[in-house]
Amino acid sequence: MSEFDIVDAAAIREGRATDAYFERTEAALEAAGRNPRVVAEVTADQFPDGEFELFAGLGNAVELLAGRDVDVDAIPEGRLFDGGPVMRVEGPYLEFARLETSLLGFLSHASGMATAALDCRVAAPDSQILSFGARHVHPAMTAAVERSALVGGFDGFSHVAAGELIGREASGTMPHALAICFGRGEQEAAWRAYDEGVPADAPRIALCDTYSDEVDEALRAVETLGDDLDGVRLDTTGSRRGDFRHIIREVGLELDVRGHEDVDVYVSGGLGPADLRDLRDVVDGFGVGGYVSNADPVDFALDLVAVDGEPAAKRGKLSGAKDVYRTADGAHAVGLAERSGPEGAESLMEPVIRDGEVVADDAFDLSAATERALADAEAVGYRNEGRPDDGSDQ
Repeated sequence: MSEFDIVDAAAIREGRATDAYFERTEAALEAAGRNPRVVAEVTADQFPDGEFELFAGLGNAVELLAGRDVDVDAIPEGRLFDGGPVMRVEGPYLEFARLETSLLGFLSHASGMATAALDCRVAAPDSQILSFGARHVHPAMTAAVERSALVGGFDGFSHVAAGELIGREASGTMPHALAICFGRGEQEAAWRAYDEGVPADAPRIALCDTYSDEVDEALRAVETLGDDLDGVRLDTTGSRRGDFRHIIREVGLELDVRGHEDVDVYVSGGLGPADLRDLRDVVDGFGVGGYVSNADPVDFALDLVAVDGEPAAKRGKLSGAKDVYRTADGAHAVGLAERSGPEGAESLMEPVIRDGEVVADDAFDLSAATERALADAEAVGYRNEGRPDDGSDQ
């Protein structure tokens, strides 16, 4: 039995993290002495439909395919796409057949979460947004959650081990449990303990809704910590918060009227794009959890589109290698790779692996991916309203 039900990296690299029918396919092809050279494409939709999604997960996909006898082209991580391929793999089919399951998993889940993160970023373009969603997924998934949130434009995240993996430091405030450990009426003791216990360079942000009214606790926190208090966080349970916007405005005004206008207000708890749009003018930052970590994966499929140089495809899919483009007016276009694209359009597909060697590290660099995502969102006028908000956070 695997510890914590984790399929390890070796199983993924070796192709054991696969659907059984790929093992059967390998056996059948080997028995028949066949291993054709194929072109395979990863697509979600065949043609543009006006609904852009954000591409993520490319680094893991490249790591899986590197060192094998394949050529790979892909759109760089952080680009928006709307139909057509996001990746093209060419080589002997048995070089990568059993990797399809893991390959699609890497791309589908990360792209879904990154798209959800971008929904939030465009909803509150000037606000600080942190990812609080690690608690909604298997611990083995947390680095993928936090990295996808950063690709979509988030400013930070909460998970410590994920930060160690992706080379970024985790952020956080304090939980209700800390105040509860000190007991009702002893919130001041909890805030003082937090101030004394955490590193000096950590922002002093007090959680202010554990036992009493948000305004009451916010004013008590600023009286307790004085100028050392950087901000307050409101994480009131949805069933008890009433008109959250009104509560936030009341907290802000009561702080301001007492000369504490420099104390920032942060909010969290089951938030999504609609909440961010509604609250962005009265808060300084958001913690978003389930909306990103619980996002539906992008429904990618991998299909053979050419076999031994001849166009091929199953019913309902498009034959032949294809390219995708960003047109001058910000639209997405799909065309055959052997032909020129629309006049003035930018081809989005780039070489990332040639003869098994990685040739484009920058295609999945995290900082570059985030920059591309924000630039692409502006270029295409991305204004996704997002799915219905759900999830609860910290």
